[in-house]
Amino acid sequence: MPEINKTTLFNINDILRRLGTEERQHVAELGCGNFGFFVFPLARLVGRQGKVYAVDILQSTLVEIKREATKNNLPQIHTIWSNLEIFKATKIETNSLDGALLVNILHQSEHKIEILREAIRLLKRGGRLMIVEWKNSDLPFGPALEKRVRLESLKNAVTKIGLQVQEEFEAGPYHYGLILTKL
Repeated sequence: MPEINKTTLFNINDILRRLGTEERQHVAELGCGNFGFFVFPLARLVGRQGKVYAVDILQSTLVEIKREATKNNLPQIHTIWSNLEIFKATKIETNSLDGALLVNILHQSEHKIEILREAIRLLKRGGRLMIVEWKNSDLPFGPALEKRVRLESLKNAVTKIGLQVQEEFEAGPYHYGLILTKL
């Protein structure tokens, strides 16, 4: 089996195009992971007048992203340590983000609604949240089926907590994606 990483799992540029990020916007990858696969392309989209928050619970991840951002002269990238499962724990101003991403995060938590509530808190009214998660089919890799977030369950949940489904899409051969708007 070939080695699997984010660049073979999905087309990052296609996914980001769907979010509609523009220059000068403020966006966050919530649960950015080791390499900030979305953080660095987002930094190019928002430009030097925008802000990209790389949010994660692992300090070592944030140190590495900060190092890369400095090395590549990307002052618009800001690292934020946070536990997304705790409401108001993320040190980003309420109602300040134009967009946010949760990529392969929800299946890792028993507190999915809390993570969604925190993302909603950060978004401006009309702000967009992108969720990318593993499809609910038997795949040769990825989380166990019982850990995966069922698309229909997610769509039902988000409409009850202040989000509207704008778009549903294939985020590659193994993932689905949703674009949601804060009401």
